[in-house]
Amino acid sequence: MTGATQTRQGSRISRAAHAWGLPDVSGAGRFVAANVVDSLGTGLVLAFTVVYFASTTPLSLAAIGAALTTGHLLALPAPALAGVLMDRYGPRAVVVSANLVSAAGFAGALFADRAWHVGAVYAAIQGGINLYWTASRSLVALAAAPDQQRLWFGFLGALRNVGLGAGAAVASVVLAVAGSGGLRVLVAVNAVTFLCAAFLFGTWRPAGKGDVGAQAPEPEDSPATGGSWRDVLRDRRYLLLVGTNLAFVFAQMVPSVLLAVYITESLHAGAWIAGALLVINTAAVALTSTLVTRRAQSYAPHRVIAVAFALSSGAFVLFAALTGAPGWLVAAGLLLAVLVFTLGEILCSPALNELSVTLAPALRQGRHQAAFQFSWSAGSAVAPVLFTALLDRHAALPWVFLALVSVLAVPAALTLKERKPAS
Repeated sequence: MTGATQTRQGSRISRAAHAWGLPDVSGAGRFVAANVVDSLGTGLVLAFTVVYFASTTPLSLAAIGAALTTGHLLALPAPALAGVLMDRYGPRAVVVSANLVSAAGFAGALFADRAWHVGAVYAAIQGGINLYWTASRSLVALAAAPDQQRLWFGFLGALRNVGLGAGAAVASVVLAVAGSGGLRVLVAVNAVTFLCAAFLFGTWRPAGKGDVGAQAPEPEDSPATGGSWRDVLRDRRYLLLVGTNLAFVFAQMVPSVLLAVYITESLHAGAWIAGALLVINTAAVALTSTLVTRRAQSYAPHRVIAVAFALSSGAFVLFAALTGAPGWLVAAGLLLAVLVFTLGEILCSPALNELSVTLAPALRQGRHQAAFQFSWSAGSAVAPVLFTALLDRHAALPWVFLALVSVLAVPAALTLKERKPAS
């Protein structure tokens, strides 16, 4: 093959990648592979955690549930720890440690047979996940050119949906073929996948950053620069971003917490409709995130976020309106509401993640990222009890709450302009 032919093929590949909204991944192969392996491992077992412990321990479902809740609560401080470690050692070291902690948790799950064992290993698993999410966003700033960060977040979001879906599909097949005994194999494989992800993250070197210690240090390897929690509390704009993200977190709890029970219990529609809508949401995020993010790339992130919340509020109003709709209209209304909701999700997530990095001090990302991750921890903990309590009072109330929160987030988002780089 001649050099000219190779050049033309490379040019065609570059144009195709641009058309699909893919970022430039040159030199980031291990980083991309690590994200795929990490998400695949997460999808393999987490959806079947209760089933696994129910089949491998003598514990009752109530005891397992209490142990898992305890483990989740024990892992809540992990973002704060990650923030301090990031400011001292950098995000890559924290991400590597996070995967090692999760690997240890899944390895320990193979031997858990008491309630405190289950609580301990689940605390390790969730602690690793919380550490990972706190630090992983800052790694994108190392992998991406400044004008491609949002494309990277959209790309990684799509990859994560594909990995989670593939992992869950493999686990479902194994469970159907091998029964609950096959879950032990999956847990062991899962521990290995997190070890592989740790290796890939640890051996990846961002293209163009140079060797550690040569000339200026990489952001991740810079020494501590005096960051403190007081700096975060004084950063009103970043705190506003955290509050705005909390509104997004509440919205993201809809598919896993609210949608199915609303459809089956409040609208008295078939459970298959809920399943189909969840598949549509997941597939749309996986298949269109890069395309939509590319189209929105020319607009400032705070404006994209405002538009996304406006779309979400419209979707929630439509969900609420279906409580009084005739049966023949419910399915069509649900489909439209889910599509609008999904578009808002696809627009909002990469832009919020981009701002979580660009609005934080360049060399003191840790504690700021910890505050951002706390909005995820708090929102995901509060949403189940809040949504079910509102739904118990009236079928439309959780949607009214979500619509109001989204409307309030629009003016908040419009104030979140990017921080100008220091001269």
